[in-house]
Amino acid sequence: MHDAASRVALIASLRLFAYAAAVSVAVVGALSAASTSHKQSPPTTPQRIVSINLCTDQLVLALADRQQIAGLTRNAVDPGMSDQASAARGLPLLGSSAEQILAIDPDLVIGMPASGSAALAALAPHRYPLVDVDLANRLDEIYQTIEQTAAAVGHPARGAAMIADMERDLTHLSSPGRNRIAAYYQRRGYMTGTGTLVDDMMKRVGLVNLAEKLGKPPLAQLSVEEMVAANPDFLIVERATMTVDDRGAEMLHHPALSGIPRIVVPEAWTVCGGPAYVKAARSVATQIAQHDERAR
Repeated sequence: MHDAASRVALIASLRLFAYAAAVSVAVVGALSAASTSHKQSPPTTPQRIVSINLCTDQLVLALADRQQIAGLTRNAVDPGMSDQASAARGLPLLGSSAEQILAIDPDLVIGMPASGSAALAALAPHRYPLVDVDLANRLDEIYQTIEQTAAAVGHPARGAAMIADMERDLTHLSSPGRNRIAAYYQRRGYMTGTGTLVDDMMKRVGLVNLAEKLGKPPLAQLSVEEMVAANPDFLIVERATMTVDDRGAEMLHHPALSGIPRIVVPEAWTVCGGPAYVKAARSVATQIAQHDERAR
């Protein structure tokens, strides 16, 4: 119960960071400006890469050589949060300790952003090459983060190949939504709105986001009664909420919602903008098609 609650809190904080992108840009800009004197240009092919963010963990794992990776966050090995959890096993995992980074003496620190790290600030005047990976809330932004990370770790061709694979897969993706209404409904009644990664994915498979129809912000709470009144065609829910392990998940199992068809997606596919976008979109499209087949 405690571990599940901790995971929920961290996922929520990551999503809130994405949803508040407009505010975050200003904050990150200030942090980056403050730390400019500590930045160096990363080497062409760094050999001691440290990632200090769950989202950059996954990008580094997918694009760097294993022997290049000197440290990842502890969440990198959690399959409930990271699509690359199996690849992260056996690699060094870091807490928030500045001493751990100092011991590694990295030749590249990558994060979202890296320049906002309290651990790095504590290490001043030590200087490490930093790369601030951009936030991704749309597919085109995912491609940019892949290019950015691939270049930083010294393997730009891998990034180009990954993007080409994603483009090919998405070209063949069906769009069975037919403008039906869907709500991405999370613990405690939080609903994902427009301008988000999930919203971009919903549009790609032909769904209309209920949050857009109701004029809701990127993150809003909707009671069970309000959701029943809105009567969407689908509820998109996280796989972890299919098991009631806290009160937040319990409300999603209210009998009043039982008549709304559900599409289930693992959180690890949607917490960060990355290659897992394709798996998430394909799964949603497949589940819609299966629902329609059963309804015939």
